[in-house]
Amino acid sequence: MSTITAFEHITLDGVMQGPGRADEDTRAGFTHGGWANGYQDDISMKYAGEGMRATRGLLFGRRSYEDVLGYWTSSGPNPFVDALVGSDKFVVSRGADTPLAYANSELLAGEAVTTVAALKDQYPHDLLIMGSGELVRSLHAAGLIDRYTLLIHPLVLGSGTRLFANGDRVDLKLERSLTTSTGVVIAEFVAAL
Repeated sequence: MSTITAFEHITLDGVMQGPGRADEDTRAGFTHGGWANGYQDDISMKYAGEGMRATRGLLFGRRSYEDVLGYWTSSGPNPFVDALVGSDKFVVSRGADTPLAYANSELLAGEAVTTVAALKDQYPHDLLIMGSGELVRSLHAAGLIDRYTLLIHPLVLGSGTRLFANGDRVDLKLERSLTTSTGVVIAEFVAAL
């Protein structure tokens, strides 16, 4: 049985939309894309690199799969390409004909909660979700996410898609935290039982 971890960059007001680039996600007129730029430092890069090297399985929504792999595999040498390309990639999509352009990719066609619950029961390695806000919100509501690694950036945007939607209370237990030189708090939470 797998453990599912959501790895997310968020602002203090919970926005997770478009952290990497101005054009990353402009849905609903979002104009703050690239808000996480300038917050990377040696601590955050080392942390992310260690996490990627330890990851065997990645879980994506279709849009994030295309964006994350498309960007990182075309941006020149970087520490994440080998891990992204070499990992097993599971892509959740409602469309059974969704094309998958990268090696080691498997389509989970249908409703996310159903397909991911089956994968979680059968896949022998832990799974990591990066981005994929809609997927994270649906799996969160169904209680399928075991861990949350949040990179909390010291800024408030005031608008944008937030990581958590309105819903039931979920208690989390802080297992580890560290602060980068740029003020980003990296917090690892586990779902409390």
